[in-house]
Amino acid sequence: MTAKYTVILAAGQGTRMKSKLAKVLHPVCGRPMVDHVLTQVEQLQPDKIVTVIGHGADAVKAALGQRTDYALQAVQKGSGDAVLQTEAQLGDQAGMTMIVSGDTPLLTAKTFEQLFEYHKEKGAKATVLTATAADPTGYGRIIRNDLGVVEKIVEQKDASHEEAAITEINTGVYCFDNAALFAALHEVGNDNAQGEYYLTDVIGILKAKGEIVSAYRMKDFEESLGVNTRAALAQATAIMQRRINEQHMVNGVTLIDPAATYIEIGVEIGADTTIEAGVTLKGKTVIGSDCYISAGSTLRDAKIGNDVQITSSTIEESVMHDHSNIGPMSHLRPQSEIGEYVHIGNFCEVKKAQLGAYTKVGHLSYVGDATLGEHINVGCGVVFVNYDGLNKHHSNVGDWAFVGSNANIVAPVDIADHAFVAAGSTITNDVAYHDMAIARARQTNKADYWAKLPHEPEN
Repeated sequence: MTAKYTVILAAGQGTRMKSKLAKVLHPVCGRPMVDHVLTQVEQLQPDKIVTVIGHGADAVKAALGQRTDYALQAVQKGSGDAVLQTEAQLGDQAGMTMIVSGDTPLLTAKTFEQLFEYHKEKGAKATVLTATAADPTGYGRIIRNDLGVVEKIVEQKDASHEEAAITEINTGVYCFDNAALFAALHEVGNDNAQGEYYLTDVIGILKAKGEIVSAYRMKDFEESLGVNTRAALAQATAIMQRRINEQHMVNGVTLIDPAATYIEIGVEIGADTTIEAGVTLKGKTVIGSDCYISAGSTLRDAKIGNDVQITSSTIEESVMHDHSNIGPMSHLRPQSEIGEYVHIGNFCEVKKAQLGAYTKVGHLSYVGDATLGEHINVGCGVVFVNYDGLNKHHSNVGDWAFVGSNANIVAPVDIADHAFVAAGSTITNDVAYHDMAIARARQTNKADYWAKLPHEPEN
């Protein structure tokens, strides 16, 4: 079995992105570009993966962790110099080495596997992954002779007028015989427009030695997209989003308008769930079957059960159990858990609270730092007053309790099972089982008060 190695190039700054963030860390559908590349490479189970880091090195390492080895290119002097930094890890190994850029998030494990197989089949010392581009501007061109044999690769800035017209482009992915690669890298010079050490020059060096250089042309140019600008980042995101959405639809999810639905990679959705346009699903969100999520909803790291209705609402790091519903225009902030058959109406906010089965929070209420039991009715405009200016405090409400409209529950306080809170009350003490708490000023009517106020004579 021939050993397989992979080098991921992730050292560049990406000046055209005009960003403080390292280029390869810009996200595409929820994950950094370089993470997408590494994820696909991992599926091949290579003997070793080495990522070359430089600009933003610590941030790249933090993003990828222990999934890869690392080599540092302290000064960015070109792709050839970048690969040479891996010599300590790979230079004395026998086998095949694939080189891939960390800014090509759309490449797939299937394409990588086909490249390795083609390289091995041809007995080549080097194989270039190529594609045909309608507009090849910015890409290196594949120069072939009359027999179709690869002669060299010419970078955009070094291409003649005739070479620039060629539409077969270099995707920046290569497969090399490992020993031949490192031997040739020591012969690469920097006599070019950029004054850099190009990895592409290895192709010419190997050709001059009479070695076999092949090219595997992939069918889907979109997959080869390299991201060097914000516009290209948006293009890559759109393509990745289309892939993600199509897979969800294959799995039985209804997307009313896929082009207007943003779903990050890793989100899970059950069959027969319907999602309207303008919905955003992020992070580790998991949605069950038979749900309905309406336009304008945003879910991040949410866990949603089966048969849940979400109407134009935001849910963050929270759980909604089966048959519950929320909205419109409500917000579950982190650490909220909504029980089965719970109803949360419009313009409500829940934060770090648990609501038991069949409890209802109708509208215009805030429930924060609280545990509510089952079958509770929370009236309109109720506020759980959880913050004293220094610390947050917790309140508890028992099963079958009734909290009237416009009540203030000043934490910490316990309201027992089957207790009542009268509308308009401010509750600062515990309420016992079966008791009703009334905490409001007694009404006083001032007779003929209107006559005491300055006013214009009546007509």
